[in-house]
Amino acid sequence: MNRTAAIVGLTLLALAMPAFAHVTEERVERTATDKVTVFWSDKTPVDVYLSDHADASLADAKLVSEHNRAGHFETLVTGTAHPIFLLKEVKDGSVVRIAERALPLAQGSNFRDLGGYPAADGRHIRWGVLYRSGATPVLSDADLAQIQSLGLKDMIDLRTSEERSLAPTRIQGVRYAAFNYSLTSLMGSQLPSDAGSLYSRFPTLLEPQLRMLFHTLLADEGPVVYNCSAGQDRTGFATAMLLSALGVSREVIFSDYLLSTTYRHPEFEMPKLDPAQTNNPIAAYYARAQQDPNYRKPTRLVDANERPLLQSSFTEIETRWGSVEAYLAKEIGVQAADLAKLRDDYLE
Repeated sequence: MNRTAAIVGLTLLALAMPAFAHVTEERVERTATDKVTVFWSDKTPVDVYLSDHADASLADAKLVSEHNRAGHFETLVTGTAHPIFLLKEVKDGSVVRIAERALPLAQGSNFRDLGGYPAADGRHIRWGVLYRSGATPVLSDADLAQIQSLGLKDMIDLRTSEERSLAPTRIQGVRYAAFNYSLTSLMGSQLPSDAGSLYSRFPTLLEPQLRMLFHTLLADEGPVVYNCSAGQDRTGFATAMLLSALGVSREVIFSDYLLSTTYRHPEFEMPKLDPAQTNNPIAAYYARAQQDPNYRKPTRLVDANERPLLQSSFTEIETRWGSVEAYLAKEIGVQAADLAKLRDDYLE
């Protein structure tokens, strides 16, 4: 058989073989206070199940839409703080879990679930176990009830001593850990004009906080949330290291990082401060920031060349340590065996 005939034969064979359809492009969007819509793409029908437990099996979940070919389904979620949907492909029985990326908090900022991201060995991050957030000093009582339903065990606060004093979290009943350091050590005498230079300092500046975070995660005692003030810079770096440890691609890491511009609400990250508090320079700094008419508008996280600011952290790590894995091993104490454990604990 000549080469052309072989190619034609293989093509016809491929066309004759049944196509394996799978759920893709799945997402959940909140369309009202008590209503969400699930979207997906699949050539075959899908059964939609709903649960309020991230690790629920099909037997434990409620069937809310059967043999759905529309690729979307809208439902009420009254009383369910963080609804988890299980999309079961009718043809082969495979199941995909999906939930809202961000919790719909009335007075929270950038509180979101890292679940669902593709990671090492074809697995995905489990939903409902890893949360990242901005500061939580003005959460409403309803917000607190939502967060309580997540079953959080640990909260790692990446903020400075001054930030934590001015804006203590309202989340209670969770083990709380933080490292004492000053805002001046973070910013110097003034905020760097080049934000990339701040990001290049994160690998050394945030070493104690990362050790604390990974130590907590390796204990695997339940869902964890970690935060800074905006939930984007220090939290963005910590998330980049965690996602790297779990085998998430750089492209997905940057995509998650840039979501902060969508999910931040700066007005809920610090209580309203009086500009007259000049006796406290840190309070005065934040009070002046709150007077800025653009205060409520999140800052885009890219440089003049539209590159994610987070790239400066990766560049610093790869220049000094060679790779994220080497950095985690040498500076944070996370060895190969620890990486394997993290993936066993947080991937499915």
